[in-house]
Amino acid sequence: MTALLRNPLVTAPVALVLALAVGFASFWRAAAPLLEQALLARAKAAATTKPKKEKGWDFWTIEIENLSNELKDERARVRKQSDLLDQREVRIAAERKELEAMRNELDGLRHDLADKVVSIRADEAKNLRGLSQTYTNLTPRAAVAIIRELDDATVVKILFLMKPDVVGPIFEEMSRTAGSDGTLARRVAILSEKLRVMNGSKPAG
Repeated sequence: MTALLRNPLVTAPVALVLALAVGFASFWRAAAPLLEQALLARAKAAATTKPKKEKGWDFWTIEIENLSNELKDERARVRKQSDLLDQREVRIAAERKELEAMRNELDGLRHDLADKVVSIRADEAKNLRGLSQTYTNLTPRAAVAIIRELDDATVVKILFLMKPDVVGPIFEEMSRTAGSDGTLARRVAILSEKLRVMNGSKPAG
């Protein structure tokens, strides 16, 4: 055994192994604290690093997904409702404008009708009846000469109280009589229209 230990072929490998073991042990004693510090630093860095947020949240669940979809649907519904209200306001404004135009037109027609319709008041019926009798006794030419100086409303009231066979010759004479803008035929037409829409019936008496 002693001879074996003295053999260089045996002692050299053994010495090498022992030297490596001693060196590794020394290296491990020196490196262990450094490795531990590196692991602690890595763990600390991992703990302080925030995970990447997804969709603006620290977490994203199916409930939040459903809530997000409901909010989107509600926003779309509100936008659609707002558009419908805007369209309704435009339609109402157009209808209001149309109604205003119709009201103005009706007011104009009412004024025109008031200008055309002539009525005889009870307090003036007696005097008008006397005038109509006087005009009846005049010749058509003489009656036309006076009628030219009267306003349409008064002439219509007088002619209304006269018999048609008396009014006819007067109108005929007017249509042949010269006026400022030609014959009085146009005024005959106006008086005839007013007689047609004369308000009420002939007063009794």
